[in-house]
Amino acid sequence: MSNIAQKLIADHLVSGEISPGNEIAIKIDHTLTQDATGTLVMLELEALGLDRVRTELSAQYLDHNLIQADHRNPDDHLFLRSACRKWGIWYSRPGNGVSHPVHMEKFGRPGATMLGSDSHTPAAGSLGMLAIGAGGLDVALAMAGEPFWLHMPEIWGVRLDGELPPWVSAKDVILEMLRRHDVDGGAGRIIEYHGPGVATLSAMDRHVIANMGAELGATTTVFPADEAVRTFLASQGREDVYTELVADDDDAYDVTEEIDLSSLEPLIALPSSPGNVVSVTEVAGEPIYQAYIGSSANPGYRDLAVAAEMVKDRRVHDKVSFDINPTSRQILENLIADGHLLSLVQSGARLHQAGCNGCIGMGQAPATGRISLRTVPRNFPGRSGTKEDSVYLCSPETAAASALTGVITDPRTLDMPYPRVTEPSKPLLVTDLLVGPDPEEESVGRELEKGPNIVSLPRFDRLPDRLELAVLLTVGDDVSTDEIMPAGNRVLPFRSNIPEISNFCFEGVDPTYPDRARAAQQDGDGHVIIAGTNYGQGSSREHAVIAPRFLGLRVVLARSFARIHRQNLPNFGVLPLTLTNQDAVSSIVGDDTIVFEDILDNLREGKPPTVRHRGELLDVEMDLTDREVEILLDGGLLNWLKRRLNSG
Repeated sequence: MSNIAQKLIADHLVSGEISPGNEIAIKIDHTLTQDATGTLVMLELEALGLDRVRTELSAQYLDHNLIQADHRNPDDHLFLRSACRKWGIWYSRPGNGVSHPVHMEKFGRPGATMLGSDSHTPAAGSLGMLAIGAGGLDVALAMAGEPFWLHMPEIWGVRLDGELPPWVSAKDVILEMLRRHDVDGGAGRIIEYHGPGVATLSAMDRHVIANMGAELGATTTVFPADEAVRTFLASQGREDVYTELVADDDDAYDVTEEIDLSSLEPLIALPSSPGNVVSVTEVAGEPIYQAYIGSSANPGYRDLAVAAEMVKDRRVHDKVSFDINPTSRQILENLIADGHLLSLVQSGARLHQAGCNGCIGMGQAPATGRISLRTVPRNFPGRSGTKEDSVYLCSPETAAASALTGVITDPRTLDMPYPRVTEPSKPLLVTDLLVGPDPEEESVGRELEKGPNIVSLPRFDRLPDRLELAVLLTVGDDVSTDEIMPAGNRVLPFRSNIPEISNFCFEGVDPTYPDRARAAQQDGDGHVIIAGTNYGQGSSREHAVIAPRFLGLRVVLARSFARIHRQNLPNFGVLPLTLTNQDAVSSIVGDDTIVFEDILDNLREGKPPTVRHRGELLDVEMDLTDREVEILLDGGLLNWLKRRLNSG
């Protein structure tokens, strides 16, 4: 018996056994990079000395950093275009759209694997792909033809029965999962949806659910490739890549769950976590400032068209900023052709360019302390661009209903019929904003176009045998990479300049951290960070490791780690250790010193270092594979790969 995830892994297995917990390596067919993380990926390819990508297909999207307030973002766009021409990568121009729906429209195919330097890469699981988010360095290695290593997850089978009732949509399905399991409930698991209810969901509905599986901490999400997928691919003129992919048996899962779609109601995640989910009825009546529809978490034509039908011939409340964020140029053109964009604009909507925009704090920031309803995937503190924000996550139906009334509104209470909208069977297809790879013979010797803000990657030294580290920060549970390394239009333009972007590390937690870290690095061995559970949740951005490492971070002691961040730490020579005694954690305060001894010999023996705090031994555990130990001993993944290539 095999489920879909096991079939996908078996077809791409390079090393290891398909049993939960075992380390495995899989071949990667596609890679996805975007401009917030892609600049580092290209600098890493340069450091590797790569001649040309060795994947079936690699695509670079310009979707995050679209605001051109000065030279930095446009300079980086030129750099990324030159990198695509040099290494044989597809280039999606600024304004073409968000990476995830565009890749689904133009390149996704059932049965393929994909690694992306974006945590929402699993959205491609909507087509029957095995798509995993990872740090940029892991993606760079996949582009160089290396397999991707991970611990084999458990397969969590979620059976869907019934059909969604009016005013309830796919966003409410994933919010129900978050209501049940919170932001770490999917850790160490692949979520696979199956059962008769799946057939009632379109491919883009499945995209919504698969995208936000990342908020559960899941490795990825998988749906079957069935008639709905065939229909979607046919509408994109790509039915020829369709292959049916279904599970052999509904019982072939490590963990099981059931959701009756017909029993669901409109849901909403309160500030400031995607897992803080309640029924919309529980908060109905609260006044709002903003209703925002779009992002990779609700990217489909129907998500915007439903809202358009709801506000048609009506005006949104005068206190509400009704922000419409088209997710691709193709969807925007179809909304124009079908008249839906006119309905939105006439209602008072504010139209933004096709891209990530407000989802990652690039514009559309809400007023201080006022409620912003958003169809985006995350509402971490300050992610919107407003420090004291109050962001709620909801469906397009709830956002549009609330825009009309000026208060949080259960859409079922509106005096109107539910507008059932489907994807166009023959949409306008937009392909001319995608630039294909140059022939290999034309790529040889091409130079990278580097603006003044692009700085080569810093080099990091190897771990010594003993470290005496200052405790610079002690943080609680569920600290996100947004809190470690903020996004937004102040910070992300420095994404290709580690010395500059490091000045923003932990800005919202402790703005003195960068200066204190530099002092600890100058006066001693560097520093250690103490954290609670699920440390590093959220975005895959490896800046959240590289910048603190540049400032002297050598070890993170946490109760537990989020998957991608945990994998990024050894990639750049930072040792992740797990604290097992809560009382010991509570006793560690700022200005303490922690000593790590016998580091090298213990690592080689598969044991954690000897750790002392105030002379007393700390109980710590280490969950590193032999390969990760080698990487740490070499000072990071780039050094490790260079040594292998030179010794070969």
